[in-house]
Amino acid sequence: MSTAPSPAPALDPAHTALLVMDFQPAILAALPDGADREALLGRVAGAVADVRAKGGTIAYVRVGFTEHDWDAVPDANSSFAPVARHRVMHQENPATAVHERLAPRPGDIVVRKVRHGAMSTTDLDRQLRERGITTLVVSGISTGGAVLSTVTDAADRDYRLHVLSDGVADPDPEVHDVLLRRVFPSRARVIDTAGLRALLGAG
Repeated sequence: MSTAPSPAPALDPAHTALLVMDFQPAILAALPDGADREALLGRVAGAVADVRAKGGTIAYVRVGFTEHDWDAVPDANSSFAPVARHRVMHQENPATAVHERLAPRPGDIVVRKVRHGAMSTTDLDRQLRERGITTLVVSGISTGGAVLSTVTDAADRDYRLHVLSDGVADPDPEVHDVLLRRVFPSRARVIDTAGLRALLGAG
């Protein structure tokens, strides 16, 4: 006989961070024309406001390269060699800034990365641990890139994880759906932004 999953425990904002990953104009533009980018931004902005209101941490992750970063990408890296070859996504290009609707505030964590995962080329893990963060709520673009890489890495680092089902998006809807239904549940609780609000309010 199957049993229903146990309800998610309330979130303790003092030990919780919302990851806001790759919400940059250049990356948002890669979503399909039919994607409602404004609705996605609105949901994530609401999640940011909810976590802020409870005293939680907001951690922004953005992709951006320097000349040195481009030169250091090996040809074998199929994801990032084209970025380096065409000299795109420079860190000072306005298209790589965090979208204005989600702009960081003083006291937020902000890191710049040069690979998919939020932690592999940044000091994000150190900054989170210095703040006593043990729980991550993950939002970002794309589901099959930044989100997948970060969830897998963070799970190996023993963070308690939640993925926002309506706060992530991918250019490939099938990849997005398979990850949310079949892959992430083994590593994280998959909730939506309304569920996040409820878990924050239950503490």
